[in-house]
Amino acid sequence: MLSFLCFLVFLTPLCFFSGLWWLVCSLLFFVAFFLLFSFPYFFCWGSLGYFLGCDLISYGLILLSLWVCVLMVLASESVFRSLYFPGFFLFVVIFLAVMLYCTFGSVSLLSFYIFFESSLIPTLFLILGWGYQPERIQAGVYLLFYTLLASLPLLVGILFVYNYFCSLCLFLLCGCGLSGGGLFYVCMVFAFLVSMPMFMVHLWLPSAHVEAPVSGSMILAGVLLSLGGYGLIRVFPLLYSFGFVFGFVWVSLSLIGGVFVSLFCMRQTDLKSLIAYSSVAHMGMVIGGIMTLSYWGICSSYVLMVAHGLCSSGLFCLSNISYERFGSRSLLVNSGLMNLMPSMAMWWFLLSACNMAAPPSLNLLGEIGLLSSLVSWSWFLMFALVFLSFFSAAYTLYMYSYSQHGMVYSGLYTCSLGYVREFVLLFLHWFPLNFIILSVDVAVFCV
Repeated sequence: MLSFLCFLVFLTPLCFFSGLWWLVCSLLFFVAFFLLFSFPYFFCWGSLGYFLGCDLISYGLILLSLWVCVLMVLASESVFRSLYFPGFFLFVVIFLAVMLYCTFGSVSLLSFYIFFESSLIPTLFLILGWGYQPERIQAGVYLLFYTLLASLPLLVGILFVYNYFCSLCLFLLCGCGLSGGGLFYVCMVFAFLVSMPMFMVHLWLPSAHVEAPVSGSMILAGVLLSLGGYGLIRVFPLLYSFGFVFGFVWVSLSLIGGVFVSLFCMRQTDLKSLIAYSSVAHMGMVIGGIMTLSYWGICSSYVLMVAHGLCSSGLFCLSNISYERFGSRSLLVNSGLMNLMPSMAMWWFLLSACNMAAPPSLNLLGEIGLLSSLVSWSWFLMFALVFLSFFSAAYTLYMYSYSQHGMVYSGLYTCSLGYVREFVLLFLHWFPLNFIILSVDVAVFCV
């Protein structure tokens, strides 16, 4: 674990040398590729120390974090081409990768909390420094205050756990129930519900996505939303006695909220806003699966978190490719793209199919597992799940058909092809999303 971390820290001085952009990108690819062959075939914590450790859940999300950070650099060539502080941009990306690595590898609740909050700082820099409109300042304030204010009770809860057990090690606290009352339960879970985000505390996410550059949107959708689900999985061994009592509140709110958010998606005219609201709908199912506290629900939520990280990140890359050509993310301007960018129509179709959970994508496996776990938990959830699944396909078809077909904007007359870099970027999103399913038995039977 520490060797990978030291290599990431070693890359930091290289960021500030001009002309080394692609060298740093290649070295990040090397780190992700090498980590892929360090698969933990054990079912317990590996490389366990006082600071970092790794089990299967941590390993998958660490690999996802490094992979998305590499693709962020690959997608942000415009920063390098326009010389818009490329060295500082690379430094922020690598710093974010280090913080996410330490977050998912932490074996202490306190260090997890510190790195969990520290990962918001480089994300805020990405939004404020490389965002598009002046409203990015307001979006950054939303991001910071929603997450920080919700996580302050979590710090109080962590200190209460230390006062009760005299330890904060996750592998020692596993299976130790704690009778701290309903207020303690809310303090421990609310920060992660805001981070995911749950319906009614989700307003920071669409504004952050709309104002963020493509790299900020990729890391928000790809990894930072998964931080909330990972935190819930880690703290629920302390809260299982309350989870069975209060779980129905979060399940009902997240699923019904997912239906409402899906309806919001049907009336969006901004591509990034539509994809951002679809993330909230998908995270509603993830919250429902975790709150059932069933083995199948937690495994399926984990699978859907990984799948959503790759799929939504790829869709944000596609919307950015259109934005770089046409200068707008509006569906009114980006209609008829099949005539203007025929080479991108296939990638729009493939990633839209993954977003609506078409086979053989990893989204399909996660949603099927969540449907079975939620319906077995309560038969009445079938009504919300039917509408949620239907509207998920409806707004994805709306996005694809409206952007690829229809009348072409009269101000555009040229046929724009994609660069090789963009095709590689989209392939590296789509390929693991559809081929990890071949070895998904490891994830299902080892989590």
